[in-house]
Amino acid sequence: MSTQEILSKLVSFPVLGGESNLSIIQWIKDYIESFDVACTLVPNEDFTKASLHCCIGPSVDGGIILSGHTDVVPVKGQDWDTDPFTLTDKADGKLYGRGSCDMKGFLACCLNALPDLVRTDLKKPIYFAFSYDEEIGCLSTPELVQHLKNHYPETPKYAIIGEPSLLQPIIGHKGICLYTTKVNGSAGHSSRIRQEVSAIHEAARLVLWLEDKMNELVNSGNTDERFTPPHSSLHTGIIHGGIAPNVIADKAYFSWDARMIPKDNLDEIVSAFKQHCEKRIAALKPLYSDFKIETEEIHPPVIPFDSKSDSDVVKLMSEINDNQNIDTVAYASEAGQYNEAGLQSIICGPGSIEQAHRANEFIEKEQLIKYDKFLLNLIAFFSSDSIKKF
Repeated sequence: MSTQEILSKLVSFPVLGGESNLSIIQWIKDYIESFDVACTLVPNEDFTKASLHCCIGPSVDGGIILSGHTDVVPVKGQDWDTDPFTLTDKADGKLYGRGSCDMKGFLACCLNALPDLVRTDLKKPIYFAFSYDEEIGCLSTPELVQHLKNHYPETPKYAIIGEPSLLQPIIGHKGICLYTTKVNGSAGHSSRIRQEVSAIHEAARLVLWLEDKMNELVNSGNTDERFTPPHSSLHTGIIHGGIAPNVIADKAYFSWDARMIPKDNLDEIVSAFKQHCEKRIAALKPLYSDFKIETEEIHPPVIPFDSKSDSDVVKLMSEINDNQNIDTVAYASEAGQYNEAGLQSIICGPGSIEQAHRANEFIEKEQLIKYDKFLLNLIAFFSSDSIKKF
């Protein structure tokens, strides 16, 4: 099968984040094992989902993991010109379909490389590690990485996370976490604004606290010029409350996100926010005894990713990749989790992040051709004596 044919099959599995991925992961497992490569599944507790890993090459330290995820984001509400789960070739040099770019194009290239992998005398092993539920918080990756490290006697050294980057090596991204804060105040006539507790007014004060906290971080010098913006951001994207202009709102909520540069501590910021909320509760409970402020995560934290520009994995990339321009990105990925587990990690994949998560998502055929070449370069390098210096 060609890369495009494999991609067509992968796109046909409408596996969204949070849903069972057993259909696509079983197809991938069967495909890999048709080349006499043993695969290991890492299921969730109720066996409705599974990650996969396998190893090709000798049982020695210093190998590299090719990491990707099998789930995609929803298409509901988007205006697609084609069936999103049928890979469509419009003869314009692009292949359309959900996940074609993010990130089944990468998976297809990895699977297409299997014939070359199995017939090559590798000096260091190359692993596949494919996860589930990446799109809803990179949920399965820590368990997958730990299982992989426990399963094989040798220790891999590197990880390439194949998120779409136009083959540009990416050495850093911000972390992210999403929250909803609910405020419970007292309803009443708007003329009694001093006798009641408006949930909307209190929610607005909390939104401004988050903005002030963001500015405080910037003013204290907590910046990283590799990112845009070059600081951690605290942003409120949704706010709801009230029933009429002349009724004091007894309920309001707002949803917000924190995108953290690697050197900032998310727990400290959230703790400071909750401490401020406790002070507001203590101040207003005498006025209304049922006044509450409650904050909950609506998206698990995805940790920041920060790899050094002079690390061995960057040097390795310079040996196999035509694109030498390292950079950072705004989106989050599984790279931070691999990095935290002790693997020198880097993001490098086919396609552009500009096409991800949108209607009429596509990947350019040329990107697949380039990534097929990239993987051939990787295989050749891992079969040469030059790999020993890494």
